[in-house]
Amino acid sequence: MEMPKTLIEAIKYFSDEQTCINAVASLRWQDGSPICPKCNATQEKRNHYWLATQKRWKCHACRKQFSVKVGTIFEDSPIELSKWMCALWLLVNCRNGVSSYEVARDLDITQKSAWFVLQRLRFILKDVTMEKMGASGTPVQMDESFLGGKPKNMHKSRRLKLKLGMNGYAEKTAVFGMIETGTRQVRAQVVPNVKRVTLQKAILDNVGFGSTIHTDQWPGYDGLAAQDFVHATVNHMEEYVTAGGVHTQAIENFWSLLKRGLNGTYVAVEPMHLDRYLDEQMFRFNNRIGHNDGSRFIKALSQVVNRRLTYAELTGKEAGSEA
Repeated sequence: MEMPKTLIEAIKYFSDEQTCINAVASLRWQDGSPICPKCNATQEKRNHYWLATQKRWKCHACRKQFSVKVGTIFEDSPIELSKWMCALWLLVNCRNGVSSYEVARDLDITQKSAWFVLQRLRFILKDVTMEKMGASGTPVQMDESFLGGKPKNMHKSRRLKLKLGMNGYAEKTAVFGMIETGTRQVRAQVVPNVKRVTLQKAILDNVGFGSTIHTDQWPGYDGLAAQDFVHATVNHMEEYVTAGGVHTQAIENFWSLLKRGLNGTYVAVEPMHLDRYLDEQMFRFNNRIGHNDGSRFIKALSQVVNRRLTYAELTGKEAGSEA
């Protein structure tokens, strides 16, 4: 399947709904041959009936109808796949992200629908890799950061109500990230705080023993050397890079890119949704080398299967896991 490599090519290519259906089918089923999600019947003995006017199949075994959207992030969406394809292309290829207002104008849908579309697409960008970092033998840089509004920009009455100083962090959301300098792959997550027990649990979950770790001198990293890690630090009060080449510039670069998108494009993000914005930025960052716009899009599109995020789950009105 020859896929587009530029935005103008993508708009032309995915303008036809049947082309979009074929593209999704080829990625989720071998040779694009549909498999019934109800009874798992294939087309080996007898073809499923294609209902051309409804753009869906009817299973020859259980007689149930199904579309290519069933079992994917697109399920139960009345929005055409052609619009989903364009939204996904913009999301994975715009360096600073794309706002729901812009998507709403471009795709001729409501802003609320565009916001829901983008949140569902961010959900499929989540990296489910369980391999631990540090296997390449290169250092793993780590750093914590805080995301949220600046108290100095708040009205005085709001600062007093929240009991904040001009540089308070009480209302900010803590995030923790790490990057393997050899593979240039980053991993980040929202954390409840930056205490030692929280940070070191995240490190033990994501970094292999014996790895070299570079951090600043935050007390939360104390004791890593005693846990079979090679731990080196840099004192940011004196220097950015030590004579031995210890620094955290790479992970701080990722924070810079993340905050540029959050502050400039999205303006305000609720803490309950921040994980998905991290997944979005990590996907673009981790797939920037060795990919063009087309291949990055195809990789994201291949991850739509067996993922579901309802509006009730997204807004916290329904008990359910997004993991």
